[in-house]
Amino acid sequence: MSARPPDPSALAHDLAAAIRAGDRAALARAITLIESKRADHRKTAHLLVQELLPLTGKAMRLGITGAPGAGKSTTIDALGSSLTAQGHKVAVLAVDPSSSRTGGSILGDKTRMARLAVDPNAFIRPSPSSGTLGGVAAKTRETMLLCEAAGYDVVIVETVGVGQSETAVADMTDFFLVLMVAGSGDELQGIKKGIVELADMIAINKADGDNIARANIAAADFRSALHILSPRTPTWSPPVVTFSALTGNGIDGLWAKVTEHKGKMTASGELAEIRRTQQVKWMWTMLEERLTARLRSDPAVRAKVKQAESAVAAGKLAPTLAVEEIAALLGV
Repeated sequence: MSARPPDPSALAHDLAAAIRAGDRAALARAITLIESKRADHRKTAHLLVQELLPLTGKAMRLGITGAPGAGKSTTIDALGSSLTAQGHKVAVLAVDPSSSRTGGSILGDKTRMARLAVDPNAFIRPSPSSGTLGGVAAKTRETMLLCEAAGYDVVIVETVGVGQSETAVADMTDFFLVLMVAGSGDELQGIKKGIVELADMIAINKADGDNIARANIAAADFRSALHILSPRTPTWSPPVVTFSALTGNGIDGLWAKVTEHKGKMTASGELAEIRRTQQVKWMWTMLEERLTARLRSDPAVRAKVKQAESAVAAGKLAPTLAVEEIAALLGV
């Protein structure tokens, strides 16, 4: 006689109770459920997130990106350790659509976050790569909510990918920090990529030793560049600061700016509005992911898509008509 499969509602309830109690192993199991593509796991994950939803929304959500060599891991280790020493609980997540096998470089970064990796008040977790940025971002959002329900009051989301991953992280966090490093010869490269336009603050790392002067020059360059960009909000003009993750100088100043931003945005009502907008974007991201999954998983739809691709490539079918035919199969 085969064993009865576990009831998703009961499993979700038990996991929720353990997460509320601060059980790190339960939190890890819950995140694994969220990452799973199995239908029964996804059902349990959805029930779990819904049950824990009232406990979320109180954490500071900090997004961090940076050019290669900017010292993201060292910065997160230094900042996170400073925050746990002050009594905060810190969760570190990653968005990385670039790696389908390892789940992102943060797995290796754990070794570079030496203090946080062994800190009982810190939790480090990579997001899975699902082949699409939308899938990665959606799972990271769910993981963020679980961490908040578990009592982590600072959630740091690191983007280790390129391109749209920065926008995805900016769309799920309260404060977006862009790290740069002086002396690389391309300090203003971020302006060309548009990343700086998303920034709530630019921080020049490695302002130590004989690099302090170069860091100050780079900071002045960025301040000048920001003057020609329109701020995302009239409430906040992105500052440019220098710091050293290696020595810890300026780390407290970074966090002071983050809390200052939260105070101003909360007082103006913009933080609440931003989060409401982010929730709606999350809904649309998941809906688009569901429709895309249907295109790939339904044999009849997949066959029709292949036929349409061939006909469009051969010039026998207009792309607009192909879209109409495929959409009709999906009932949309």
